Amino acid sequence: MKLTSTSLKNLYLRQHKSVAEIAALMNCSEHKVNYWIKQYGIPKRSISDAIYLKNNPHGDPFKVRSKLTNNELLLYGLGIGLYWGEGHKKNKNSVRLGNTDPILLRRFIDFLVKICGVKREDIGCSLQIFSDINPITAKNFWVRELKIRPEQIRGKITVIKSGRVGSYRQKSKYGVLIVQYHNKKLRNAIIEMIEEQTK
Repeated sequence: MKLTSTSLKNLYLRQHKSVAEIAALMNCSEHKVNYWIKQYGIPKRSISDAIYLKNNPHGDPFKVRSKLTNNELLLYGLGIGLYWGEGHKKNKNSVRLGNTDPILLRRFIDFLVKICGVKREDIGCSLQIFSDINPITAKNFWVRELKIRPEQIRGKITVIKSGRVGSYRQKSKYGVLIVQYHNKKLRNAIIEMIEEQTK
């Protein structure tokens, strides 16, 4: 197979193969592949796009639904409203939302699963608790309330030194749970949904 415009577009743009993979297939150097990509005017992927494709070789692991029932429209509005108000929007690579209210977090998970097409088992969580809260009790609470598997609460539980008793402290008797889904394209899609509502 020659390094023609058609073959390179097929391998690089349609099959999403990397320059290194194309070089190995063609039995040539990466420099040669890059040279012909430039000569044929084929747009190069950014490093972040290349990493995304490597991590998602079969395409996006989610699919935002476009045709929604009335009930699903309500969930859509609730989901983007929650992310708009409570989401960690500065994080460019993940959808993250933290709260002390299990009902609120259940609804957001429903939004990710039923509207955005995320697999429930792919949603991760992290937990922050005060130092006088039993970590096992807190973890069991969130697993039960959100109907998630224990292993979906990933990493070490963050423990914060207990302060004065106040309204927030009362609400946080099981800590703050952060729901997170690591995918920058979905994060950007949700930001676009929000922007559409603010025009």
